[in-house]
Amino acid sequence: MVHFSPSGARRLGFTALASLAALLSTAADKPAPPTNPLTPGFNQVIDFKRATKADVKQATDRVISDTKTSLQAIYKVPAAKRTFANTMLALDNLGDHIGNVAGPISILFNASPDSAIRNQAQKSIALISKYGNELELDEQLYRAVKDYSKTKEAQSLTGARKKYLTETVEDYERNGFALTPEKRKELQAINDKIGDLSIAFGANIAKDQGFLLVNAADMKGLPEDYVKSRPKAGDAYRIGLDGPAYGTFMKYAESDAMRKQLYTLYNNRAADKNLDVLKQLLIERQKKAQLLGYKTYAAYQTSSRMAKTPETVWAFETKLVDRVKQKSQQDLEELLVVKRAYTKDPGAKVINPWESSFYGNLLMKEKYQLDAEKTKEYFEVNNVVNGLFQTTQSLFALKFNEVKDPAVWHPDARMFEVQRDGKLIGRFYIDLFPRDNKYTHAACFGVSSGKATPKGYQLPTAVLLCNFNAPTPGKPALMSHSQVVTFFHEFGHVMHNLLTTAELSSQSGTSVKRDFVEAPSQILENWAWNYDALKTFAKHYQTGEVLPKPLYDKMWAARNVGSGLAASQQILYGTLDMTLHDKFDPNGTETTTDVVKRLQNQITPFAYVEGTNMQAAFGHLTGYGAGYYGYMWSKVYAEDMFSVFEKNGIMDQKTGLRYRDMILARGGTEEEYNLVKNFLGREPNQDAFFKSLGL
Repeated sequence: MVHFSPSGARRLGFTALASLAALLSTAADKPAPPTNPLTPGFNQVIDFKRATKADVKQATDRVISDTKTSLQAIYKVPAAKRTFANTMLALDNLGDHIGNVAGPISILFNASPDSAIRNQAQKSIALISKYGNELELDEQLYRAVKDYSKTKEAQSLTGARKKYLTETVEDYERNGFALTPEKRKELQAINDKIGDLSIAFGANIAKDQGFLLVNAADMKGLPEDYVKSRPKAGDAYRIGLDGPAYGTFMKYAESDAMRKQLYTLYNNRAADKNLDVLKQLLIERQKKAQLLGYKTYAAYQTSSRMAKTPETVWAFETKLVDRVKQKSQQDLEELLVVKRAYTKDPGAKVINPWESSFYGNLLMKEKYQLDAEKTKEYFEVNNVVNGLFQTTQSLFALKFNEVKDPAVWHPDARMFEVQRDGKLIGRFYIDLFPRDNKYTHAACFGVSSGKATPKGYQLPTAVLLCNFNAPTPGKPALMSHSQVVTFFHEFGHVMHNLLTTAELSSQSGTSVKRDFVEAPSQILENWAWNYDALKTFAKHYQTGEVLPKPLYDKMWAARNVGSGLAASQQILYGTLDMTLHDKFDPNGTETTTDVVKRLQNQITPFAYVEGTNMQAAFGHLTGYGAGYYGYMWSKVYAEDMFSVFEKNGIMDQKTGLRYRDMILARGGTEEEYNLVKNFLGREPNQDAFFKSLGL
């Protein structure tokens, strides 16, 4: 997952925030005073370690003040004297400046251990969101762009600049400038509510510190290091709801009753608050869409994406369901065979949702002789980090240098500088282990964007927040192979951010259409499955033995085990998202839980569990509203592009450099379909995608 400004934000470098994610793409050309550690000088390092609550507030107040001054300069240019520099570039600079403050503050909100800083960061994000909404509906800015679009210079623009102008005008007009001033005020109020509700939705998930107390007898089957690392309350073990704690328990715990309890608890995170927040969010989004002349919020959102219409998305989802259904049923039958043998019940006909991971793990052991705990021993976290770095450095002709004693928000965080041809081109941070009040999933946060400036090229910066297995006493941090795949995926976003050569921050890095943004991350997952890549770093944490080829062969043979079930789950998420934004009346009698129940029973072979509300913690509903389908949509392009590497050699640097320069470096400067077509040398197709699913 990537946190970034969506493609609709080109004119200012950010958009009226529907979520925290929409703040995180750009950096400043005009820094605030260097006394504030969050706003250092041009291309200087942010001092996260020294940042205080007061710094967060001061940086926020200052950026709003600075931006208002910049706006006056844009307003004052006479229509006849408008140029790209004093209008379009000025707009890009303005959004870039705001992003420079929003980026670091968002990291503190998601990762700082200091509650006072987190709380102030949340307030600041809400304030910047509201200010962004005002700018989205600033008629003087719209008139400035419209006046410039009529000039001879504008008519002669080509390439990325022409695309930027065209899409900026389109974005303004699809966001309310066909409305009367009174209606625009109404839209601004709606946008403010959407921003507040989106931030609250995410904050409620982060603040939910639920857990299950489990007695020693019910911990049977769990790995020893897992049990030892669990905090205790008296004689009971405390099982939290972070990814590693939950996932490991569901995979190994022999107690069916405890797995069911934990599943129910996990799928009710933040439900006491977020069911109502989600309902209100859907109401406001529908109001916005209809005010702007769209039938639904999905119609509004897809109009600026590759898909263009909800109908295109529904056709895509329907085709996926049809292609995946048979494989999904085959996967279920495999699990039932295992369950019947394990429970000694030959009549077992149902796999419950809290059983799928447990029996899936037994299937791996019994049919493929794969023991996930044994496999983890070959993926010590530092070896994986080094291996990932070696792979990407080789493919893209880069060099990563770790910064010693970095000024970071937590001791777990590490900082790296990236060089290309001996020149510094960007920075990134990794923060890999779970802790209280930290962002609970794995995601790449863009902190600053690449951008051409009079001072030189602005260095892009990205932060990777993850929640992998932490080290335990006497044992290093060991990653499951699925976590290795996730790590490669998220690092694909980092590379997309850092390898940009775009002139404008609004087109830099991950500033692409929302239904393409996952492609550069999904393609990199394939290297986590390639033996030539794996054998360079997959070494036993005790003996140093390289991952044995027979073990790898078992992993590969089992790669598509459960792929139908996994795909059906992704289709469920995408269909739920589209349904809530295209075929659901939040003011009607049907609830969001009713929708979840209906769709889960229709799309997946796992029956809905009464009393659960997974949508309350489905954070993508804010950041990816009517856009989750993009995960599967973009995978079509990712796998098609990867087929070129398969043909030329997975570590072929010539192909890697073509991909770097033709896809990653371009960002949003060209139409995404054309970028892929040019890289492939042909029209894209879905063949490699379905092959990757084992279909």
